[in-house]
Amino acid sequence: MQTLMVVVKGAGEMATGIAHRLFMSGITRIVMTEIARPLAVRRGVAFCEAIYEGAMEVEGVRAEYIRSAASLDLLWKGGSIGVIVDPSWNIVRELIPDVVVDAVMAKRNTGTRKDEALLVIGVGPDFRAPDEVHAVVESNRGHNLGKVIYKGQAEPYTGMPGVTEGYRQERVLRAPKKGFVKHVHALGDPVSKGSTILYVDEEPIEASIGGILRGLIREIEVEKGEKVGDIDPRAERINCYTISDKARAIAGGVLEAIMHRYNRPDLA
Repeated sequence: MQTLMVVVKGAGEMATGIAHRLFMSGITRIVMTEIARPLAVRRGVAFCEAIYEGAMEVEGVRAEYIRSAASLDLLWKGGSIGVIVDPSWNIVRELIPDVVVDAVMAKRNTGTRKDEALLVIGVGPDFRAPDEVHAVVESNRGHNLGKVIYKGQAEPYTGMPGVTEGYRQERVLRAPKKGFVKHVHALGDPVSKGSTILYVDEEPIEASIGGILRGLIREIEVEKGEKVGDIDPRAERINCYTISDKARAIAGGVLEAIMHRYNRPDLA
């Protein structure tokens, strides 16, 4: 299985959970694509941070920023995942991978087609199997989270965050306007209800609940309504730097789809 080449579209939290599970399962030839200024909020578990920092490690797996596919063979031999700025996914056509996983989490199919690889997997709403992709992985929390769908679609996007300790919308911080983010607190800080977490231009954003600042977007320009922070009321700092249950479940579905295609060709 380690000879398989996988392109993961996206390098945010969910895509990172997928890449991490594949890597730990022996599928190590992985490259992830991203935009030039990633918008990850859960930066402690997002390989896209390599674009800003040069490299990023999540739970013992290392990803490195590369500028071209020419760097990949050496990178893979060194035991790292590649992350490249490639919003148009040109690297898919350049590499002709065995597997493509669209984990952009855009809540819609932004152009992924099932002729991009022998196995193309779409994560979340709007992908249709087997018409557009070979398999869809459910991303909505609930009974079917992580389920692999070979005929049909995932559940529609609800726009509702998952419930943690009885809190849902209160956990999430969103930009009230378009503007530039300025931090008051740092990722992993304990915060109290009513405390100012960050500013968007001159406008403060306050915590609706107390807990640990599990997610915090970088100091970049954001659009109105953009998710910019995530408070975990469980107040366990380790949660800022470990892959979530949701990401692990989705990653398990992706791994299942790959095993189904390459280990059980009689069922594919």
